[in-house]
Amino acid sequence: MKATHQPSITGTVTPADLLRCAALYLRQHGWTQGTYYATCDTLTPPACAAGAIGIACAGHTVEHFTQLDSGTLADYLATLAAFVDHLDTAYPLFLIDEDGYLIDEHTSPYSWNDDPTRTADEVVTALEDAADEWDRLHTDGGEN
Repeated sequence: MKATHQPSITGTVTPADLLRCAALYLRQHGWTQGTYYATCDTLTPPACAAGAIGIACAGHTVEHFTQLDSGTLADYLATLAAFVDHLDTAYPLFLIDEDGYLIDEHTSPYSWNDDPTRTADEVVTALEDAADEWDRLHTDGGEN
């Protein structure tokens, strides 16, 4: 059973809050692959994981992070970093270089989202799990 999240009453929005908003957005408006947003005539198009994080931060679709003001950009980058940290733990990526050496790489949220075997449920769950992990590490002092 997942812990019930209690948002701060100070008005501070955390990466965990924004990850949960992104998950909720995908539940309500749908998920897509290969692009931030599905092409359709709506203000709330289906989005990929990174696109949903952008919407959670900005309140509207964002085609590129340069469209964000500095405060929103900081929120976006911190939230995307929290998601990447979770993906690195839950879905580690290991590559072999041309000399046969193992390279430990960060898992890209873009290629992870666009994996043809990925499902919408997996993406939503990963966003929610990343939020729980952020809370555990930052709110609960990292205790299990």
